[in-house]
Amino acid sequence: MKQAIQRIGVAATAALLAAMPVWAVDVVFKPVAEGVYAYVGETEGRTYDNEGLNANIGLVVTNAGAVLIDSGATFQSARKIHEAARKVTSQPITWVINTGDQDHRWLGNGYFTAQGITTIAHANAQADMSNRSGEQLQGLQVLKERLDGTVATLPTRFVTGPDTRLELGGTVFELKHRNGGHTPGDTLVWLPQKNLLFAGDVVYVDRVLGLHPVSNTRNWLESFAAIDALKPQVIVPGHGNVTNLATAQAHTRDLLLALRVHMKKAVDDGVDLAAAVKSFDGKPFAQLKHAEVWIPQLANQTYLEVERE
Repeated sequence: MKQAIQRIGVAATAALLAAMPVWAVDVVFKPVAEGVYAYVGETEGRTYDNEGLNANIGLVVTNAGAVLIDSGATFQSARKIHEAARKVTSQPITWVINTGDQDHRWLGNGYFTAQGITTIAHANAQADMSNRSGEQLQGLQVLKERLDGTVATLPTRFVTGPDTRLELGGTVFELKHRNGGHTPGDTLVWLPQKNLLFAGDVVYVDRVLGLHPVSNTRNWLESFAAIDALKPQVIVPGHGNVTNLATAQAHTRDLLLALRVHMKKAVDDGVDLAAAVKSFDGKPFAQLKHAEVWIPQLANQTYLEVERE
């Protein structure tokens, strides 16, 4: 009888745990260089359980204030990011730099704007943020009540030109824009004193990169060429683990190059879309998460892009 009761108790506990909502995402900034930290999100898509916190966020601490790299996808995730930053430093957040116009880079801006914090992005992001904000918010409906409070809020400051130099507390931030790639406003945040780069969605590692209708693989490779020229010692990618240049090249640049070379030849030779996609060799990238499903999609979109050029 006692064993039967124990079995019932275990079963009831397991059922209770299974029924409980998962509030598992703990935003923790881990050091990647002196005064520089990163939160590394999971490499899955946006889900209710991961609260849309499936992208990397940066934190740079100076003696005159702190800077966040990206604001997260929602008001609530932005609040979590802010709370996590407070556990690292007593310095107030002075700026939030949006590295692009995908939802997880900027839809948390409303929270920070309400705190009186300056949010910064490249001017080339503005139109895409405005045009796709409704679509992005619709895509985040999977978060249900965790999306509550989120309002598309444009950055309070836009920078222009290919290079912008900012300085806070003696720390230099160089914002480098090369016509985007994943999104039109993709911007690299280079910390020359640290030999460290926040690459935003210009770099994916560990998982396959994403292409949207606004993406442009040719521009993306131009943005990556700027990374090649910088030769950073440490790269915080938009998705995946903190990495080095060789891995970033292998997981992002080389995949983009392979797609463009194959599809350019296919278009020039008059090969139709279906045959070009089927003949693309994705085996060198098979170790990346979601490769089997996503690489054919990338091949399809790259063919159509090259065909329009």
